[in-house]
Amino acid sequence: MKFGLIPVFFFLGGSLISCSDAPKPFDPASALEKSVSGQNAYDHVKALVGFGPRPAGSKALERSRLYLIEQLAQVGWTTQRQTFTAQTTQGEIEFTNLRARFGEGRWNEKVSGLLCSHFDTKLYTRFEFVGANDGGSSTGLLVELARVLQTRPDLAEELELVFFDGEEAFGPNITPRDGLYGSKHYAKELLMVQDLIPDWGILLDMVGDKDLKIRAGVQIPGSSIKDLAKAREEDGYTVDMRAVQATVQEMSRHLLSAAEDLDVRKEVGISPDYIIDDHIPLNVVAGIPAIDLIDFDFPYWHTPGDTLDKISAESLAISGRVTLQLVEKYLFQ
Repeated sequence: MKFGLIPVFFFLGGSLISCSDAPKPFDPASALEKSVSGQNAYDHVKALVGFGPRPAGSKALERSRLYLIEQLAQVGWTTQRQTFTAQTTQGEIEFTNLRARFGEGRWNEKVSGLLCSHFDTKLYTRFEFVGANDGGSSTGLLVELARVLQTRPDLAEELELVFFDGEEAFGPNITPRDGLYGSKHYAKELLMVQDLIPDWGILLDMVGDKDLKIRAGVQIPGSSIKDLAKAREEDGYTVDMRAVQATVQEMSRHLLSAAEDLDVRKEVGISPDYIIDDHIPLNVVAGIPAIDLIDFDFPYWHTPGDTLDKISAESLAISGRVTLQLVEKYLFQ
């Protein structure tokens, strides 16, 4: 379940850094969004779906990971595995996030922003769940965005791509103890190197629906903020949630401007509801202002009907174009 109010379970320190103060040139005539290929993204999704169900810890997910490593290397990105174990309702499971940086992979340098997706699928035993939209669409699109970004090394070098493992809960819904395993771990690890915490993040999730209606998640659950305030009082942690929220709201306004630029405003809006997804640990644990581009109006969510015929290259192109317009024109200015 991705809608609703639930407590977020990690409340550790981090410092908020505003959006990049190193403006990059933007030329509308050669904007990156013009180079996005929805068909390329669709082909990547098709390859991922071809591996079958890809729940955390499965051989199919490892094959997916190897596919991502190979595809990213072909367009100049270096990858790094982030492997950890966590206790789940299914026992102890090993998870592996995949991080990517452009060029030599200068892992000890700070980047300005994150582009993220989860690449696992929910575990079902009663039916085959291949997650063409939920897990597949955002992951395939992120690989396509990596291809486009290679043409602007000055931007690509300021980004880290993150493919989260373990977004899906093993039980029916995400709870404080089940789900978001990869993003929780990633955010916690950033606290060990606070000088390297990025300025902002964009999470992609379910962005390929033929009837595309992205409603970005920008609200942070009030219960999370309340618990964070308590943790700060007791333990001295320093995430400034008011600053995080202010930057997230600014990012949401920029998102709508990017959609207006591309005349896709009817496909892109802001959700009035809380959405529990991998952006929440980024916001609350690491203090990274992050928004979630997601189309939750998808009747095949977590059903055997989430198959390739429910997504389209056209929708993937729109999602990718808006993302790059937001990054290039607004977040790097």
